[in-house]
Order: sequence, then C-alpha cells, then structure tokens
Amino acid sequence: MNAPGAHAADTPAPHAWQLTGVPDPAEDGINARGQTVLEEKVIEKIAGQVARDESVAGGSSGGFLGIGTHADLHARPKVSVELAGNIATLNVEVGMLYPIPLRQATEELRQRIRARVMELTGVEVRHVDIKVSWLTTTGGDGRRRRKLL
Repeated sequence: MNAPGAHAADTPAPHAWQLTGVPDPAEDGINARGQTVLEEKVIEKIAGQVARDESVAGGSSGGFLGIGTHADLHARPKVSVELAGNIATLNVEVGMLYPIPLRQATEELRQRIRARVMELTGVEVRHVDIKVSWLTTTGGDGRRRRKLL
C-alpha cells in the first residue's frame, strides 16, 4: 500500500533479485564477476603452434615413448610452461633447417612466441628458453632446400 499522498508511479516495482535475496548485479562490480584461469597446457599448445608456424622451426613426430621419433618441420615443437599467476616462463624444444644463422633464428622465434602468447592469452611472458634439438637439410617433403630466407 502506498503512503498517504504518494502515487503508485512514484514507487518502483521490486526486481526479481530484490525478492530472492540475490545481491544487486549493478552493485557487484567487476571484481565479483570471477576470473579466467588458463591452464599451462593451453599456453603450451599456443606457444607450440606459434613456433610451428615459423617456416624454419619444427618438432618431432612418430615413435612411441620417444623411440622411433623423427624430425618433422610440420610437427608442433615440444613446449613446457611454468606459470606463476599471470607470469609465464616457457621452454621450447625445436628443430630447424640447416644452414641457418641459429642465434638470429632463435632470437626471432623467441620474440615471436613472446608477442603472440601475450597477445592471445594476456599472460606476461618473461622468459623463453629455446633448445635446438636437431637440424635438417631437407624440408618436410624430403627435398633439399636451396634458399632458406
């Protein structure tokens, strides 16, 4: 019932959240919405895919428990991630085409991985270790490459 002299239009109708005891969504703010958590495996796959997309880096494929694996420039490189909050350290194991200036190629790969992982996930990548585990003179199709860069 309205107070004497008050009109019905002056009193707003209660919202469903007011009747159920649920807090007002407008008052919750952004902090009460929750958080997004990325598993280390997600960052590992993203970093591995970025490394694979580079024309001079690849991974190993085939085999079982490490036996019978072979160099494959079309395979995703092995990546491990140490994640502390929103800061990541990556260890990437790649193979590369030979001949290539390894220092220059690994530095370019390191910068590319760092930038893309940060762009796609929002996780700050502080350090990227790259281990070149094999070199090959042929591409994935078995033909020798004459010009690399």
